[in-house]
Amino acid sequence: MAGYSVFSQYYDALMSGVDYPGRAEYLLALLEHLGHKPGLTLDLACGTGSLTLELHRRGIDVYGVDASAEMLSQAREKCMDAGADILFLRQKMQDLDLYGTVNTVFCTLDSVNHLQGADEVRRAFQKVSLFLEPSGYFVFDMNTLYKHEKVLGNHTFVYDTPQVYCVWQNRFVSGTGRVDISLDFFERDGKVYRRGKEHFSEFAYPLEQVETWLKECGFGSIHMFREMSMEPPGKDCQRVVIAAGKEG
Repeated sequence: MAGYSVFSQYYDALMSGVDYPGRAEYLLALLEHLGHKPGLTLDLACGTGSLTLELHRRGIDVYGVDASAEMLSQAREKCMDAGADILFLRQKMQDLDLYGTVNTVFCTLDSVNHLQGADEVRRAFQKVSLFLEPSGYFVFDMNTLYKHEKVLGNHTFVYDTPQVYCVWQNRFVSGTGRVDISLDFFERDGKVYRRGKEHFSEFAYPLEQVETWLKECGFGSIHMFREMSMEPPGKDCQRVVIAAGKEG
């Protein structure tokens, strides 16, 4: 997974359209729909901690893990400014090593897609299963093959925010489910612009394959939903939410 040392500086500006309070409410409603009451909760690949903070505000006993020191620095500062004392740990998903077990794990905004290939995804699932209590739930979302091919594809997107101007270029690698992403950031500094760059890849997989990997890692109850919905995903679904219950 990329370090996102440059991306972290602009992540919140580029993600300003994400409704984190609404997403937190949805995730908790989803668990209620499944009959699961969250106890100690892990926000895996928490990034700059926006969702972590919203869960904390709703009374969830939550802490965050991310591989990027720069992202975690943003998360810690954000939570301190909000008066929220939340623990953050720097770890990779596929090398997760917690102090004890947790009852619930969230992993959102296609973080699993950022793992570099099927082996890393399976390792991450194994680690989550290892530290998840029996009957606990692992809830995560993934970009679909449809989104990678039809939406991201070989397209270029431009984001013009007060903080930064970003050019987002994609290259879809046919037959692999992989999209190579190149980000160019331009931030005004007086009369000139400072340029930063970030490169990473995202991988999408057939949902049947993802379900097989989860079952191999000890998850028995697996439910799939369209993003921000309680409805099942359709063929044109861009992001699917997967709730995997660990066997008791």
